[in-house]
Amino acid sequence: MPSGYVDRRSRPSLAEAVPETDVTLEVRVDGHQAAPSGRRAPHRTFVSDATGDMVVVHFNIDASHIERMLPVGATRWLCGRISLYDGMRQMTHPDRVLDAAGLARLPPIEPVYPLVEGLAGGHVRRAIEAALGRVPEGLEVLPHDLLAAEGFPDFHTALHRLHRPTTLDEVLPGRPTRGDGHIASVLTEALPFRLTGAQEQALDAIRADMGSQKRMLRLLQGDVGSGKTVVALLAAAAALEAGRQAAVMAPTEILARQHLETIAPLAAAAGLTVAILTGREKGRARAAVIEGLAEGRIQLVIGTHALIQPDVAFADLALAVVDEQHRFGVEQRLALARKGPATDMLLMTATPIPRTLVLTLFGDMDSSELREKPPGRLPVDTRSVSLDRLDEVVGALGRALDQGAQAYWICPLVEESD
Repeated sequence: MPSGYVDRRSRPSLAEAVPETDVTLEVRVDGHQAAPSGRRAPHRTFVSDATGDMVVVHFNIDASHIERMLPVGATRWLCGRISLYDGMRQMTHPDRVLDAAGLARLPPIEPVYPLVEGLAGGHVRRAIEAALGRVPEGLEVLPHDLLAAEGFPDFHTALHRLHRPTTLDEVLPGRPTRGDGHIASVLTEALPFRLTGAQEQALDAIRADMGSQKRMLRLLQGDVGSGKTVVALLAAAAALEAGRQAAVMAPTEILARQHLETIAPLAAAAGLTVAILTGREKGRARAAVIEGLAEGRIQLVIGTHALIQPDVAFADLALAVVDEQHRFGVEQRLALARKGPATDMLLMTATPIPRTLVLTLFGDMDSSELREKPPGRLPVDTRSVSLDRLDEVVGALGRALDQGAQAYWICPLVEESD
C-alpha cells in the first residue's frame, strides 16, 4: 500500500520553489561536472530556467548514464525535493527525469511506496500497475449492505483510487490551514533576535505542509538552544490566523512551564490567549482550561500528558506539536492528533531515536534541521577527561567558581546506597 502521495501538479519556477518541498521543475541543462576519479564526490549537473539556477546531484551513478539522461542544451522536467546547500538550490537524485513525452504520461498524483535496499520505486510502480490490471470487477470482500450504509466504494474502485488517484481529496483527508501572516509578523517583531536562516527554511517547509491537502508529519531536529520553540510558536501562528487552535505537548511539567515562560510574553504582544494544562491544574482551574479549549476561547495550550485525557476536547485543533517526541509512545502522539480533524503534527527533538530516523529515511516523515543558533548564544565547549585527571577537573571547577561562574555536577547512580 502507498505510504504517502506526491502532488506532481506543483510546477513552480526555480525562484518560486520552496526549499524542502516536492516540486516538478522545467529546466535547461547547462553542463556537467563529473566526480573526480578515486574520490567519493558526487556528479553535479548544472541546470537553470529564466528565474535562477540549480545543481542536480547524483552519487555512485556512471557519468555517461547521467549525461544521456540530462543532455546539455536539452529541456527536462525534474521531479523531486528541492533544498538549499551552502545557499545554492539543489536536488539530490531526482525521483524522475522526464522529456516532454514522459511529462505527458506523468500522473498528477503519484503514490509513494515503502522501499528496501535493492528495490527501486520504478520496480514497485510497474508491479502495482500489472497487478491492478488483473483485479476483476465485481470482486468484493465486504457485505454490500455495509458498503451502501457507509458509502464505501467497491473493492475494484477502492484499489484504483489508492494507486491511481486523480486528486488528493480521494486519498488524503487533509484540511489545508493557511494563515495571512498578521500574527506571525507581530511575534517576529517581538523576538529579541532575528530568525536564523535555518529557522526561516524550516518555517517555509512547515507552512507549505500545513497549507497542503496532505496532513503534515514533520520532524524538527535541532540542538538545545537552536530555537525549536520559536519555530513551533510561529508555526502555530498559521493555525491561529486561520481561526483554529494549536497545542504543544511536553513530557514533563517543568519543560511545559519553561515553554510557557518563553511563549507567554510573545503571545501577549500578539494578543493571543494561551493556557497551560498539566497534572498540577485541579478543580476550577482545570475545568476553566477544558471549557476554554472546547469553546475555542483558548487559542494555544501548552501541557503534558494531561492534554490527551478523554475529557479534553478542542473546538478546532489544527496543529499538534510534540516536544522531545522520543519520550512519548506512538499511541500518545496519535492521541493528541486525534483531538482535531486532520490535525497536522510537528515533532521536535534534539536526539532522534533510531525508529524516527528510519521513518524519515523511508519517506514516512519529513524533516527539517536547525543547524544554526540565534545570535547571542554562548558557544558550547564539550570535553572528555579521564577519571585519573579528576583532580584537574576539580581545580578547574574551583577557579571558575572563584570567577563568579556557576556549575552543576551530575553523578550517575550505579548502585543503591544510603
